[in-house]
Amino acid sequence: MRRPHRVPLSRQSLAVLSSIREVTGTGKYVFPGFQSIKRPMSENALNGALRRLGYSGDEMTSHGFRAMASTLLNEMGKWHPDAIERQLAHAEADAVRRAYARGEYWDERVAMMQAWSDYLDGAARS
Repeated sequence: MRRPHRVPLSRQSLAVLSSIREVTGTGKYVFPGFQSIKRPMSENALNGALRRLGYSGDEMTSHGFRAMASTLLNEMGKWHPDAIERQLAHAEADAVRRAYARGEYWDERVAMMQAWSDYLDGAARS
């Protein structure tokens, strides 16, 4: 059974979601699939969009955004590594630790996602 995953949203994320509603409507998925609105957009659709933007598979993939976030958030040294892993919905590899370490780090994740959006805004202005 899949674990539920709550995601804190920054001010910037909420603004994007509000504006995208005008394009995608109020359906079940924010980014519905191209073939059917009953399914979410696939990772391959995102990778195809990156290719059309001129990025090769060696430069960026849709999963690469998650790797980039993990790397940079860890390098910032401000966030507990477990909070970063929970944010990325990664399961603990060690079975015993997975059974007992159930913290969500919610307050830290809320602050981390706002800081991440602020970081990306700053990078975009540079």
